[in-house]
Amino acid sequence: MAIPLLNYAPKTQNARVEGYVVPGDDQPIIFSTENVLSPGDMDVLIEAAYRQIFFHAFKQDRERFLESQLRDGQITVRDFIRGLLLSNTFVTSFYEKNSNYRYVEQCVQRVLGRDVYSEDEKIAWSIVVATKGYGGFIDDLLDSDEYLDNFGYDTVPYQLRRNLPGRDQGELPFNIKSPRYDSYYRGILGFPQIIWQNEIRRFTPQEEKAKAGDPSNYLGMARGLTSRGNPAPRIGTGNLDYLALVPRR
Repeated sequence: MAIPLLNYAPKTQNARVEGYVVPGDDQPIIFSTENVLSPGDMDVLIEAAYRQIFFHAFKQDRERFLESQLRDGQITVRDFIRGLLLSNTFVTSFYEKNSNYRYVEQCVQRVLGRDVYSEDEKIAWSIVVATKGYGGFIDDLLDSDEYLDNFGYDTVPYQLRRNLPGRDQGELPFNIKSPRYDSYYRGILGFPQIIWQNEIRRFTPQEEKAKAGDPSNYLGMARGLTSRGNPAPRIGTGNLDYLALVPRR
């Protein structure tokens, strides 16, 4: 018997109020099959779905069968999103490379278009992952009232309220805020790391390099020589003859 979803509250009351958005260039583009007028528009919609779920899909990551079904109208956009979330690429790259808490956070961001409200929401959804598996968790997300009210069956999910009024900068994109791999797996997979060098290396062109017999070649040797002067004698006060040092009158 599966444990029901635990109750969790939004972090602010503003999450329950419908936002007032002024249309502009910074607002997200909504991709929906209701606006598809040509095969080219369907290609753009599919690419937007890959960017939302995978951020970037390589050739071997694409789900050609699902794309064909979506083009023929056999499945909805919501079914296409479910197929991407249950694909081998998403399972191996997100589910198997992260803890349940981080996996829940990434799925909520990509599917519901928002950040998790609190740790209580992470715990509640992670219990669903542990009891129903990642497949049951994805089904519950896509069947939730929040997803259906915001995106329905024909709209690709997108980040909600990224640009907020009264702030110089909006929310960071989810792919930057929550990358596919955490720091532990980035170290195992050999991702590029920042290495600070103590020695500053300079490049000298070939025509500026010193040739044989140039005095600058001996500069390093001259700097390596240490001048050794005569050490000052150490005279102790016990060895001084004070009577001999007094001048005669």
